[in-house]
Amino acid sequence: MRKLKTFELDRLTPTAFKSIPKTPIVLIMDNVRSGLNVGSAFRTADAFALQSILLCGITARPPHKEILKTAIGASATVDWQYFEKVEEAVAQCKDLGMSIYAVEQTNNSTPLDDFSLSENKNGYALIFGNEVNGVSDIILPEIDASIEIRQFGTKHSLNVSVSLGILVWEFWRKLQSLTH
Repeated sequence: MRKLKTFELDRLTPTAFKSIPKTPIVLIMDNVRSGLNVGSAFRTADAFALQSILLCGITARPPHKEILKTAIGASATVDWQYFEKVEEAVAQCKDLGMSIYAVEQTNNSTPLDDFSLSENKNGYALIFGNEVNGVSDIILPEIDASIEIRQFGTKHSLNVSVSLGILVWEFWRKLQSLTH
């Protein structure tokens, strides 16, 4: 066994990446404080060829120094938009017919491992909230469901970038089983 060299990874050029079909997932970053978390979101979105990222409220926007540090170029390949209010981003996704899911612990949330993904040709929006306050209360009535990751320790809280990676992987995996 050996580690692969960079040239063996068959990486796409940024131009080629822009032209490939995208995974029908949009990430909505709802007042995420840390530019490092936002940069990680860009990197994950690039890795799974996601449709786009919608940055809302106080969420940092490229070319923010912390985003550039963790995104390592993904902020130049992944499509993104900025919205002053998260409600505007959610409304845009709803108008496009997307299923909208908040990644949040609520009195009615579904554990990710119990969550069944229904096919939606228009795609899926995943909302990730502020590191302290979570997803904005104002949008909870607008979502289709809230999803939480089961946790067993004392914190019952994961870093935004960790939650995002887990959710994107699971949605990507479930999308593969719907389409194959």
